[in-house]
Amino acid sequence: MTEWTYSKAGVDIEKEATAIRSIADFCKATFQNRPGEVLGDIGNFANLISINDEQALVLCTDGVGTKVLVAEALKKYDTIGIDMVAMNVNDAICVGAEPIALVDYLAVQKPTPELLSEIGKGVRAGADEAGIAVIGGETATLPELIKGDGNGFDLAGTCLGVVDKDNLITGEKIKVDDVLIGLPSSGLHSNGYTLARKVLDMEDKEVLEEMLIPTKIYVKPILKLLKHVPVHGLCHMTGGGLLNLLRLNKFMGFDIKNWPNHNWIFKQIRELGNVSEEEMFKTFNMGVGFCVAVSPEHADQAMDALRGENPTILGKAIRGNKIVKNGLTFGGIE
Repeated sequence: MTEWTYSKAGVDIEKEATAIRSIADFCKATFQNRPGEVLGDIGNFANLISINDEQALVLCTDGVGTKVLVAEALKKYDTIGIDMVAMNVNDAICVGAEPIALVDYLAVQKPTPELLSEIGKGVRAGADEAGIAVIGGETATLPELIKGDGNGFDLAGTCLGVVDKDNLITGEKIKVDDVLIGLPSSGLHSNGYTLARKVLDMEDKEVLEEMLIPTKIYVKPILKLLKHVPVHGLCHMTGGGLLNLLRLNKFMGFDIKNWPNHNWIFKQIRELGNVSEEEMFKTFNMGVGFCVAVSPEHADQAMDALRGENPTILGKAIRGNKIVKNGLTFGGIE
């Protein structure tokens, strides 16, 4: 039986990271164009521009990937906009920012009013949940690039947020024995679909409906938490799974002792694709969509503030940029 990996399915995370680093150097070279304004690599999921002595603007961008093919298979387009909003605002809050606005980019095979209307419903629903304004965007008709059944499309967005510099969360405050709290995901969210679609039965309506469940938006509970508890690190469990935790602090990692029961779709992917546990946790969120790191003395207070989100204490911070779970080690830089 074929042992599927994300790379074998067509997405090599390591090669992608190398490619990103090559373009990142060009981006960093442009920081000199706005001296003193770009706050460098402070953000792990979003970067910042200083606007005055007290505040910084936060920018991040993301799309929904091949989840659009699931929407197309079900001919259901009214939730995919939620995913687009979620993937952006969930990144923005990782630096302690409040998302305030978003612009979107929709590329279509052909400009069908019904399709655009349905996608718009999802964007509106996601914006309402996140408490942001969608202030504009761009729609492009690209029949030579976008393929499908006539309703092919790609959807991405860019989020703007604002944060007080005194309240920036960079992960640098994470210390040994800090408590890692996980918030449940609603399912696959919007990552790993290239692998999931290879191994799951894409003719099974129940499977497709499960795959199309929108990405959970964590803005309200996290902003509430930040008002009551000193937080050392925030992590959106997006593409790369557990590896996202390594982005919080290059000298620190986490020992995972507990993990909540996750959605049945993950088990099905693992079994049908003969996917190893390590590969699953490097590709999918595995039932935890967002993580919070706090000091031990504030753990109970954080759990209480997040009570309505069914939080789970996953483990604690350790020295070394690595994640240890069930005998597996992810990372390993000391």
